[in-house]
Amino acid sequence: MKLHEWFELRTQLYIDGFWCAGEGRRRLTVVNPSTEETIAHVEAANAADVDSAVRAAARAFRTWKKTTAAQRAALLRAIASGVSDRREHLAALQSLNNGKPLEEARIDVSDVIATFEYYAGLAEQLDAVGESVVAIPSDDYRASVRREPAGAVALIVPWNFPMVTTAWKLAPALAAGCTVILKPSEITPLPELELAAIIAEAGVPRGVVNVVTGTGTEVGAPLASHPLVAKVSFTGSTPVGAQVMKTAADTIKGVSLELGGKSSIIVFADADLDLATDLVAGGAFFNAGQMCSATSRVLVERPIADALAARLADRATRTVVGDPFQPGVQMGPLTNRAQYDRVQRYIARGKADGARLVIEGEAPAGLGYFVKPTMFVDIPPESPLWREEIFGPVLCLRSFDTEDEAIGAANDTEFGLVATVVTRDAGRGRRVAAELEAGVVWINAPQVIFPQTSWGGYKRSSIGRELGPFGLAAFQEIKQVLMPAGAAAAPENVRGA
Repeated sequence: MKLHEWFELRTQLYIDGFWCAGEGRRRLTVVNPSTEETIAHVEAANAADVDSAVRAAARAFRTWKKTTAAQRAALLRAIASGVSDRREHLAALQSLNNGKPLEEARIDVSDVIATFEYYAGLAEQLDAVGESVVAIPSDDYRASVRREPAGAVALIVPWNFPMVTTAWKLAPALAAGCTVILKPSEITPLPELELAAIIAEAGVPRGVVNVVTGTGTEVGAPLASHPLVAKVSFTGSTPVGAQVMKTAADTIKGVSLELGGKSSIIVFADADLDLATDLVAGGAFFNAGQMCSATSRVLVERPIADALAARLADRATRTVVGDPFQPGVQMGPLTNRAQYDRVQRYIARGKADGARLVIEGEAPAGLGYFVKPTMFVDIPPESPLWREEIFGPVLCLRSFDTEDEAIGAANDTEFGLVATVVTRDAGRGRRVAAELEAGVVWINAPQVIFPQTSWGGYKRSSIGRELGPFGLAAFQEIKQVLMPAGAAAAPENVRGA
């Protein structure tokens, strides 16, 4: 029996509370990146399916927006509980469809649970908040501000972290009182479809959550342009994000974008080399480097550059690459053939540009989109390897002499998502973090993300923020209400600003 035959796979669209076939009667082929075998054939939606899903969400919004925040919170907790009950199944499904090692997939499932729980807690506070009174320089009028759900929103998510990027959008959208049309990546739709089943079992009303699988052309573009979609929240590549923004502009709708990165980790000479090695390897090779937050640009102070490079080369050589279900495997395959080919082109370009290749391990023999950890040093600053997002396990190292030089090199990029600083000097760590043009900075810490904080970046990496209260606010509209001061008594749920 093949691995994917162990699973009951969802393969249909989920629209208005029903599982259904697509209008176009076409299907997507979903592949196991470890073996290149076909896992399933999933319905491919078209513009007519998108219209049905959007109209279902718009109808449901009329009722859903009137539910109490406490009711929405209870459903979010029920979703979190459903995910927890299927923890191992969902982790295995991610490893099968995405290729990440099973232990990494388990981390992702825990993140999904934590995100739904966090936004359930935020939702429980919304009923008490109600309106906020605003102080104005007049005794004749009373002003207040309300936060209201944006409407039916489109969520377009990528393939590198199935369910995680979905939870980061879906949980706050539902907490705010929005209804949702979710487009998973056509490459990794299986975990999101299973999540839709959990949402249905949790008792979320018909039409509140709809899932349409398909390509960007057939599904993403019609979602972004649909006049009944109030907002689009997109995570993916910068070029596609720019196209989403252009398409959404025709109907003047809200847009949030979480896009690419080309991030640096700065290692000072006083750093703990063991810690630095762990943080560099984790930032470059976790999820096979398929992270917008990959800190694949390593800036190391010159006195320890050779020592750190030697440790990293040893770590890369010893990294176990293989089937994500096999014990001891530390890195799985890239998720799809196109990404595999892209990474191979960058490695070839680095060699041609004169960068010194320190380690390029051989991938496991046979089928699968495997690429071993690869490291270049002495990268010319104008090289595409140094400046462009590769989205694979390719690490590039350059040395620096001064703190200002390191900050300048780290900021010399069109992106600004994350950065890491490694130093024993706490003052310097905070000082450098303050100068870095990035939305998230870790100091002597791995890339730990908590739903209570924030996620997003500067420059071409983001528009808006996810997680924390900022993620909830992204799905809310602001309404000002002004009336004569004596016209009505303030309702019980109005608080002072």
